[in-house]
This record gives sequence, structure tokens and C-alpha cells, in this order.
Amino acid sequence: MSASAPTESLTPPRVLLTHHLRQLKLPTVLREYEKVALEAARDGQDHVRYLLRLVELELIDRERRMVERRIRAARFPAIKSFDTFDFTAIPSLNKPLVLELARSEYVVARENIIALG
Repeated sequence: MSASAPTESLTPPRVLLTHHLRQLKLPTVLREYEKVALEAARDGQDHVRYLLRLVELELIDRERRMVERRIRAARFPAIKSFDTFDFTAIPSLNKPLVLELARSEYVVARENIIALG
């Protein structure tokens, strides 16, 4: 090895990749890239679909963490969701309709809703 050889050539690629992903603050990509690579190879996916899946996972995880941070910052006394809602407590409540409205597709479709109660 000559004295002018770059140190990156001496460092294994996984170590460099780990370092770079940490520097870029891409924890989900760091955690998932090997598993997603194996799945992509198994399914015969090209590199673009592999990268797309990694980036999608990173975005989903960032959004989840952002929501968690906002909920913590709001200091709600209790966290409530439809997963824990007791629909049997209000038998007249239309559960399928409530869950459909919770998806907020009416916003994208620019439809109005009226909620009474």
C-alpha cells in the first residue's frame, strides 16, 4: 500500500456504508438495507425498485416518528385510537362508516361530510 492510497479503499464497504447512512441520518435504510436486498434478489427486482422500497420505508418511519414526537409534545393525558375504541359501548354507531371516515379519503376527493352529535 502506498502512502497516497485513500483510506476508503482500506475500509470494508459495509463499514463505510454504515458510516455514511448514519451521517445522512437514514436509520431505517441502515437497519433494513440487507433484508430488503435479499427480498429484492429473491423476487428478481432491479436496483431502482430496491432503492424505492428502502426510501419508502425511511419515509414511513420518519412520518411515524414525527407523529410520535408531536403526540409527546402535546402531552395528551391518554393516547386514544380506533384500535382501542369500544364500539360496543355505542351500539348505534356505524363502525364501518366511522373507520371509512377515519381514512380521510373524503378530503382527497374534496367531498363534504356532516357529523352530528
